[in-house]
Amino acid sequence: MEFDLMRTSALFLVLVAVGVAALIAMGVMATSTVLMMVAPAMLLFGAVCLGLGIKHGEYRTGGTR
Repeated sequence: MEFDLMRTSALFLVLVAVGVAALIAMGVMATSTVLMMVAPAMLLFGAVCLGLGIKHGEYRTGGTR
């Protein structure tokens, strides 16, 4: 499966949405805390990891396109 910008973005957002929904459903913290603090942190951390992963993949393949 080849990833392009749309697939990568969609899978990234689905993964974050599932994580946020699970935290809300478990009820371990207030919904407002999850939405205002946890969700943005998940998005930021995920974006940093995605960027690092892309750069590492480029390094492993020997360069960019």
